[in-house]
Amino acid sequence: MRPTPIIAGLLLAAVAVVFLGLVLWLSGDWRWVEGWIFVVWWVSFFAFNLLWLRSRDPALLAERMRMPGSGGESRSDLAILIGIKVCGLAWIVVPALDVRFGWTPRLPLWCEICGGILLLGGSFPFFRAFTDNTFASQLVRIQTERGQHVIDTGVYGFVRHPMYLGASLVFFGGALLRGSISGLLLGLAMLGLLVVRIFGEEKLLARNLEGYKEYLQRVRYRLVPHVW
Repeated sequence: MRPTPIIAGLLLAAVAVVFLGLVLWLSGDWRWVEGWIFVVWWVSFFAFNLLWLRSRDPALLAERMRMPGSGGESRSDLAILIGIKVCGLAWIVVPALDVRFGWTPRLPLWCEICGGILLLGGSFPFFRAFTDNTFASQLVRIQTERGQHVIDTGVYGFVRHPMYLGASLVFFGGALLRGSISGLLLGLAMLGLLVVRIFGEEKLLARNLEGYKEYLQRVRYRLVPHVW
């Protein structure tokens, strides 16, 4: 049975409180302003996407809730996805611990401001990937049961992987906002995994999805317009 909107709202609020408490507790500083901003953004963005998918595209929500390894994807892609998730967890936790223990020097205020801008900027292509592509699964697979076809409109008309573009901006923006060099290194690691995944994903889609080869010719840039 699906939870009522009130229960769902209470669950999201509880998750927000627990997440905020965990991050600030790990940092050892309940007045860590950057940590507060990061957590508020993270919970708000997660909740907004979840509620939008639940009301507008429940089929995509169900697809994105698939467990890694359940869609018939390759072992190599499964390993990459798990690597991204592990690095993502560390990306949340390590900068907070960095505040507590001072493992790396703190970045200046202007870097944190730039990080906030990147964080907000990355939210747009990430969310638009959902609105433009109902097949935006977290698994690299051909969704034959859903009649998957090539999407070349909206943000997909500018770059082939707008969700990865948004995620990359979030990786670096979130680290900069929290003034964390360790977070930047983790963001760089996740970007490297995404780049490797892009090559495998495009190879699979070009081989198995009708019209994708033509799409590759129409949209030249994979991640950054006019760059790559």
